[in-house]
Amino acid sequence: MPILLILILAIIIAQVGFWKTLGSILGAIAMIVLLIFLVVVAIGILGAILTRRAKRRF
Repeated sequence: MPILLILILAIIIAQVGFWKTLGSILGAIAMIVLLIFLVVVAIGILGAILTRRAKRRF
């Protein structure tokens, strides 16, 4: 009986560790996606500013 209890406890600990690890990986992926999105938005804003300045000169 104690062996069964130890196995169940090990499975529970493994599941919690798995979900925390999965959450960490998904969080890291979300941060990378957010960084790429912010870079694209910054390039778009810079392009709009440069386009407006170019229209004023000509």
